[in-house]
This record gives sequence, C-alpha cells and structure tokens, in this order.
Amino acid sequence: MHIHILGICGTFMGGLAALACEAGHKVTGCDTGVYPPMSDQLRALGIELIEGFGADQLALAPDVFVVGNVVSRQRLADGRPKFPLMESVLDAGLPYTSGPQWLAEHVLQGRHVVAVAGTHGKTTTTAMITWILESAGLQPGFLVGGVPLNFGVSARLGSGNSFVIEADEYDTAFFDKRSKFVHYRPRTAVLNNLEFDHADIFDNLAAIERQFHYLVRTVPATGRVLVNGLEESLARVLHLGCWSEVRSFGATVSDFTVAGDPDSFDVLHQGLTVGHVKWALTGVHNQLNALAAIAACEHLGVAPMAAAMALGTFENVKRRMEVRGTVRRLAGSITVYDDFAHHPTAIRTTIDGLRRKVGWGDRILAVFEPRSNTMKLGTMKAQLPWSLEHADLAFCHGGALGWDAREVLASMGGKARVADHVDALVAQVVAQARPGDHILCMSNGGFGEIHQKLLQALQKP
Repeated sequence: MHIHILGICGTFMGGLAALACEAGHKVTGCDTGVYPPMSDQLRALGIELIEGFGADQLALAPDVFVVGNVVSRQRLADGRPKFPLMESVLDAGLPYTSGPQWLAEHVLQGRHVVAVAGTHGKTTTTAMITWILESAGLQPGFLVGGVPLNFGVSARLGSGNSFVIEADEYDTAFFDKRSKFVHYRPRTAVLNNLEFDHADIFDNLAAIERQFHYLVRTVPATGRVLVNGLEESLARVLHLGCWSEVRSFGATVSDFTVAGDPDSFDVLHQGLTVGHVKWALTGVHNQLNALAAIAACEHLGVAPMAAAMALGTFENVKRRMEVRGTVRRLAGSITVYDDFAHHPTAIRTTIDGLRRKVGWGDRILAVFEPRSNTMKLGTMKAQLPWSLEHADLAFCHGGALGWDAREVLASMGGKARVADHVDALVAQVVAQARPGDHILCMSNGGFGEIHQKLLQALQKP
C-alpha cells in the first residue's frame, strides 16, 4: 500500500509514517517548513518529503491520503485554499482517512493496546511503560510523542503482542472532531490527570471530561482503567460510567502508592511494599508517572518489583529536563536545560522538580514561551505568576501573543522580564546569569534555538 501523509512532520504523524514504513508500506508525505528532528528521522528511513500542500501531489497517486489535524478547510485572505491538496482530494473523490483511524486499522488491530491519556506526563509515562515491557522481554510496539532515550526513536512496531501509545485528547482531523484516543480501543487505559487545556477546541473542562469518558467506554470488561486517585476531574469521568476493572494510584487510599523521596522511593500495592525505585529523575510528578507505569505493566503480567527495577535504568525522554550544555566559569558552572513544559501546572512541577534536585542554594532562571494555542489565547495567563513562584528569575517570550505578558507578570515585580524577540530574551538572561545558575528553558516548540544561543552567548567573556 502507498500512503501519502499530509502533515507528516508532526510527532504523531511522523511516528505513524515510521510504523507504516517498517510494516512494508510505501510512504510519502508533505508539510510546510519540513523541519527536524522529525524530518531527519523520516529521511533516514528513505521517506520522500515534499514541501507544502500543493495540488500537484495528486500525481503521486497513493492508495490513500492520511490526513493530519494540521490540515483544515481554511482559506487565505485572497480566497485561495490554505491546503489546495486537500481540496483536490475532496473534489476528485479520492480515498482519505485520519492518522488515528489508519493506525487503528493497520497497526493496533488485535494487539493489547496500552493507552496513556492525561493533560501532563503522557509522553514520559508511555516511555516508562514501554521500557518496563522491553526489560521484561515482551518486545512491545510503541508510538510516543517524543524520543525515549532508551530507544532513540519515537515509534516501532515491535514483535510482541503489546502496543503502547500516547493517547492524545486533541481532535483527530478536520472531518473527525473526536479526540484521537477514541480510535485506539485500549485494553489497558491510563488516566494520568486531567486539567483544562486546548482552549482552541474545548469550551471548558467538562467538554474534555466527556471525551475521556468516551475513551473509558471503549475499554472491555476484561480490561483495566488506571486512574490517578488525586484528581477530582477523573472521579467525575468515572462517575459517568465505567464497565472495566478500575485500579487507582497516587492517593493514600489508592491501590498503588509511594513512600520516600522522588529520586528514591518504595512502591506499595494495597499497603505492602512490592518494589523500590532509585533513579535520576526528579519531581513528585514523575513518582506518579512511575506508579501509573508499574500498575499498567502489572496488568500485562510484569511483577511490580521487576517493573521498579527496570525504571532504575530508565533514561527519560528527549526534551524532558534535558541538559543541553554547561558553561564552566572559575566561580562555578552555568547549566542550560530544555523542557517541554508549556501548561502552567507543568511549568510549576518542572521548576519544583529542578528545585528539589539543586536545592535553594542555587538560582533557577526560568525562560519560557507561551506557545500552545491555549497559552496564546491567554486562557491561563493568570496562573503564570503562580507557576513561576519557585524560580528566582523568570524570562518570558512575549511576542505574537493576544495579551500583554508584561501586565500579567507585573505582580512578580523585578523577578520577571519580558522580551518580544528571542535574541532580546537571550540578552536579558545572559545579563543576569552568574556562576552556579540553572537556566531552565520551557516550550512545546523549538523556541528559536534559544538553548544554543544562550550557550554561545554565555561562553563569551
């Protein structure tokens, strides 16, 4: 089968392309600003990438067009379609489908699907589960919205029966407004947490809870739903109806709990110690991710003790508190980190995790970009001072926002600075940085290569 993927450089669609290629299909694709790291990964697989969404791509004559949710029926100011290829596909009556639908029909069918859903921690927890199953010799397939460092790739078919997938609540395609995860039909569903997000497609938290309930509806009676016992929103989801075994984690009365610090802790199952995790990860949020992963793998027959041991060699995911470089000075080093955090809660937990690691003696300089659709709309702007509370200084990229970042951060006084361009932001950070500092850059995009620019600027006398 020849598939042509529209929007191939997104993390999900790029992973799907890799799986299709591994399965023996011919894969081509297109996107605007064909960009790394996904473009590099795809070209290494021999996948032809085309710049733009021109109608001339009909000449490729694929068996089916697989449409990413970046594609819309939007028109430009002059009336021309923004995605002429999609318009031509519709006009010609050619076969097309969404990425999640194609994946469900050609990869997931007949496998034990482990789907990891939640506002935060999906990528990390998905990678943890995959590594535990791999360590147990189960050779799982996986599709992750990032690159797990233990594997070096974002997706593979795997030779075992299990398939672990990051279950995103974002919509499927312009012609299918259900959440992506409704297509996956998991036997093990992990509900990590649930807050309001994606304000561009959801009106309120209740609308997202409804989609999570649709996911719960697809789990068979012999399946398992794993739920974070600390989340009232998830309790409301289950109250709408659940027809499967339910296991909880996190709360003191949950089935799976922890005892100890985030970097070294016991795992308890119904009050009894069943394993111990000692690793390099930081933050209470990663403890919860670990509990979810251990509980999910227990459903697939991996003993919690073995799962906990496997997490000791878990190397995290690229762009999750990733050290991008260290600049050495006589009086001490300055370390630059990269993290995917973009929601206010994620920003706060990421800073808190680093604070636990470095203590209060070192300074944390939080550099962030409100880049997600929710943040650009300003839906959660009021939470930003709270999210940055434990940073010593905060630097915000305030360009291309529909709201005034300076006004929002004014309550932080001299702790907060705003710049409208990345180069100006770099100059602000460098002017304040001193030996011993930890510069934490947070964005769900490339952030104008700010990490490299900071390292280069800091190396100058």
